[in-house]
Amino acid sequence: MATQSLYRRFRPRKFSELYGQDHIVRALRNAVINNREGQAYLFSGPRGTGKTTTARILAKVLNCENPVDGEPCCVCDSCKAVEAGTSYDVLELDAASNNGVQEIRDIIEAAALTSPGRHRVFILDEVHMLTRGAEAALLKTLEEPPEQVVFVLATTDPQKVSETIRSRVQHLQFHLLPIAELDKYVRYVIAEANLNVDDDAIEQVLRQGGGSARDTLSALEIVVSGGGDPEEASYTEEIVVAIINRDHGGALAAVARAMQQGRDPHTYAEDVVRTMRDCFLSIMSPELVQLPAARVAELTTYARDMGVQRIVRVMETLGSTMVEMRHAPDARLLLEVAVVQLASPAFDDSNENLLVRISQLEEAVKNLRTNGIAAAVPPAPVNPATGRAKIGGLATAGAGAPAPAGTTPPTTAPTTQTSGGVSEVVAGASDGDGAEETLTPKAEVSSVAVAGGVAPAVPTPAEATAVDPAQVWPQITDAMKGLAKAMFKPAVVESVDGKKVVLRLPNNTPMARAKEQLPNVVAAMKQVCGTTFALTLVQADPTAPGGMSRPVIAEPANIVEEVANDPFAEIDMNETTAVHDAVDPFLDALTSSFPGGSIIDDESDDNTPVAPKSPRGKK
Repeated sequence: MATQSLYRRFRPRKFSELYGQDHIVRALRNAVINNREGQAYLFSGPRGTGKTTTARILAKVLNCENPVDGEPCCVCDSCKAVEAGTSYDVLELDAASNNGVQEIRDIIEAAALTSPGRHRVFILDEVHMLTRGAEAALLKTLEEPPEQVVFVLATTDPQKVSETIRSRVQHLQFHLLPIAELDKYVRYVIAEANLNVDDDAIEQVLRQGGGSARDTLSALEIVVSGGGDPEEASYTEEIVVAIINRDHGGALAAVARAMQQGRDPHTYAEDVVRTMRDCFLSIMSPELVQLPAARVAELTTYARDMGVQRIVRVMETLGSTMVEMRHAPDARLLLEVAVVQLASPAFDDSNENLLVRISQLEEAVKNLRTNGIAAAVPPAPVNPATGRAKIGGLATAGAGAPAPAGTTPPTTAPTTQTSGGVSEVVAGASDGDGAEETLTPKAEVSSVAVAGGVAPAVPTPAEATAVDPAQVWPQITDAMKGLAKAMFKPAVVESVDGKKVVLRLPNNTPMARAKEQLPNVVAAMKQVCGTTFALTLVQADPTAPGGMSRPVIAEPANIVEEVANDPFAEIDMNETTAVHDAVDPFLDALTSSFPGGSIIDDESDDNTPVAPKSPRGKK
């Protein structure tokens, strides 16, 4: 003889034995005590929460011979017949397999007959499976049933029940059991059944139950059958750890072990998504996680290691994969591809993954700043006179404010003097790679005001913590002013070799003007980067890969040469000359198109009389 399952053996017989559904119990008991029971009820909620059990308890108490405070006595003949399933007063029907119009007509005919008890109770389970015709046939009886008839409709998907039916019933919603109530119920069953289960196994059972009393007792039965050890077939913990550690090999191994244990890929993906949901809720709203406190703390650790964006990414990816599994010839292959993409973001170049990686970088930078690690770019300079940051230039002491002790005034901008000065401009040799202009610093100087003048310049060592100009070039151009900012804004830092920087300018930039603005550029780089660089200007010809070379003109340049060197140079119209033998490009094109033709310059005499035109309409 087969052993009766735990969820059937410990099915509640009274309202007081129901766990976690106090609002349902209170409403039904008050209705029975006050003789105000409804003519039709709709019980909805997840599976295993007690919908059918509650309907049977309601049927017992409505026909019980000796009800006590809204509870059935469970000892009279009517209660025993209902529990045995032989009562003429209770008709239970599975609407999933009896969903046609003819079955509903049979129910309507049976409702018109009398029964031994006070009420005739019809329990329709999975009522959302009824066809449209069956629902239409049931409507009139639900609206005006016989006085002794009570309908109890149960469903796990109330949205699929038509609104016309829901408007004719009292809708009571069941919910998943809280973890405290479920733990109390499991320990009660273990004590009554004399089972030997430790706390770790109970925790595993509660996790697998997910708030459903029937699923929890089924998991408990599996644990008891295995000798008290919890089931380790899901391997969800291993794949979660592999995703956190970005170990795609470990993730594939976890999937392989789960498949070897007989797990279905779709069901296994659901388990991982459920775990990710608990991780997400442990950060966003911990009170919604229906798990033991130790498990919540463990999930919180996982969630903090992964981050909210990555958790959402895992749920979205696995959700899409489960949809694709429905029609895929090999569901395991889709699951393996998904877990590899989740464990190794380098294999996933989707926009969503890139956004997640950017968010992780932002979070890492935020953590660095929180821990006191400064960014690479130095902070804005502070004016010692006001104590406020100065934007757009060096912070200098005011005219009337003395400089702080131990500091020197800001270094003046480099000039283009070649003897006894600060820096010099050296013309780069033109070797076909492009026009180059180099500004080489001789020494960084600082001056100290003394009586009767300025002391000689004293070289100072360059700062060791210099910033790469290529990384902060936008800040350097923002620090420039006037023509220098306009000319060097489109420039690009081509290379940085120590203190030597190569700047590439657009091909239409006048190099003569660019040379004049080099000291301003060096000063801006000094301000932002903290040290002085040697600049080399390169202006490449866009039509030649090797660049553009301009000859050196020793004689005074004429207007054409001045314009070629500097398009912004002023032109004196008195110096221009008219050219009479110039070739007209349009005439040259006509001559080349018609080789045998000739061009005749027909200039009419001004004194030649012009023949009058004939009147319009006359020949």
